[in-house]
Amino acid sequence: MAKAFAYVGNETVGSMVEERLGALGYVRTGDVGSASAVLSYCTSQTALEDAYFDEDGLVQAARKGTLLIDLSPSTPSFARELNAVAVVSDLVSVEAPLVVVDIARADAFDRGNLVCLAAGDEDALESARPVLEALAGEVQDTGGSGSAQLARAAYTLQATAQVASAVEADALYRAVRRSASAFGQDVERVGAATPTAERVLDAVKGGRFDGDYTVEMFMAELSAALTAADDVDLILPQAEACLHLLELLAVIGGSDKAPSALALVYGEEAVCAEQGLDWTRAEEAYGEADEGFDDYDFDEHDGHDHGGYSDYPGYGAYSVN
Repeated sequence: MAKAFAYVGNETVGSMVEERLGALGYVRTGDVGSASAVLSYCTSQTALEDAYFDEDGLVQAARKGTLLIDLSPSTPSFARELNAVAVVSDLVSVEAPLVVVDIARADAFDRGNLVCLAAGDEDALESARPVLEALAGEVQDTGGSGSAQLARAAYTLQATAQVASAVEADALYRAVRRSASAFGQDVERVGAATPTAERVLDAVKGGRFDGDYTVEMFMAELSAALTAADDVDLILPQAEACLHLLELLAVIGGSDKAPSALALVYGEEAVCAEQGLDWTRAEEAYGEADEGFDDYDFDEHDGHDHGGYSDYPGYGAYSVN
């Protein structure tokens, strides 16, 4: 007899979940009350909170004993809160944020390209393990409630810094080569310092700016990490700056692009236009006549306020210190 599961959130991830759980004998249902497992992946903290805690949310709709698996990037405090509510509601909660290893791959959610960080009590993890192993090529137990989201945040901060610094190094290399003819056109780009940076730079070099893993997802992970820092009154200037860059890319139309599209922010306006990016959107959002990254004024956005912009409902839109 087929087992039923319900899913809430991003449909790129939802389609992946449906396909892989189907191989385990699960069928997807829209009736949460009839599901033995409920999975979620949201790119907005508010959407995630609403999904679980609204009057008709998952906590209220799920029957007793239902396994709740949240794949979203979130915060340790939210994970602990959800676990506590699940316990008193006779539900089983596991936090299991996904990590995409090669964020530049077009098929980024290939099972072998996914790591699942998993936290919860021992019995809950044992119940969730077959599902998690079907979704991701590697499952890493991190400990008690909140620990997987903390590990997810730490990974995100490092990966984001690698991507941003590699893109900026490449932008400098390209700019100097264009302006200094003595270097010639046969000089290759700067080498990458880490595997993550190398993958992104290879995508930039090959003009691969689309994929299943998007800037919106990248921003959600970074915003969640910054919210976790906010929760303990920690300021992370480098991460804040990276989020502003990603917000700018999203403003000009890049939220559905792959993170490698961050390189386009440093390029020519005509190249951006070829990729469907429109700098006039930045003018409307920031009140400036932007033309490429050189005209973006961080002085207007340099406070410890990663509130995003009004049209992007990411974690940052609801996290202001």
